Amino acid sequence: MANMKYILRNTFVIALLIFSTSMFMQKTTHIIFFGDSITQAGVQPNGYITKIGEALTKKGIAAEYNLTGAGIGGNKIYDLYLRMEDDVLSKNPDVVVIWVGVNDVWHKSSFGTGTDPDKFEKFYIAIINKLQAKKTRIILCTPSTIGEKSDYTNQQDGDLNRYSQIIRDLARNYHCDLVDFRTIFHLYEQQNNPSNKDRGILTVDGVHLNDQGNQLVADEMLKVIVEK
Repeated sequence: MANMKYILRNTFVIALLIFSTSMFMQKTTHIIFFGDSITQAGVQPNGYITKIGEALTKKGIAAEYNLTGAGIGGNKIYDLYLRMEDDVLSKNPDVVVIWVGVNDVWHKSSFGTGTDPDKFEKFYIAIINKLQAKKTRIILCTPSTIGEKSDYTNQQDGDLNRYSQIIRDLARNYHCDLVDFRTIFHLYEQQNNPSNKDRGILTVDGVHLNDQGNQLVADEMLKVIVEK
């Protein structure tokens, strides 16, 4: 009988040690947010990446995630491709959120240096292929807005819709998750922009996010990152 108690006690201790060790060794999910100036600003105190971190803390699961911002102002799709080895692949992330496209459209008219749709798609596919070769989960995001008018009278609405559809098709064809900010922002503007303003609802200048825009982006990304 004494031997049985000894065995049971030792078995319990071993099981407790295994459980405790597994808790400490729980893998943290590393997420890299890969994009342009909108993502670069996402790590600021009111940025969307910061807000995602705060939401994870409220859920009690912040320790399960490591969030890294990898945004650079002015970047287009080929800029992401050129720096992905250093800024993404070398860090071995579990998840990469790609949010790009605004500058590929916007810079056509502002600087004459945008990206043609066919080249945009080819560079995007090259990025997806490199990430999928490393078994990385990919979340694609459509560009949101260049001007907040809700009746599709912003100058770049046509191109933004076209490039957004390219991203939707890539998400479907390559089995990537999708956050369709183009649709999400348009629906929000229809409901919350009765004066048809070109800025000031979700952005400070028609492109870059204000506090409400950052909160909306954080909420929508969380649905895919955590709840999916």
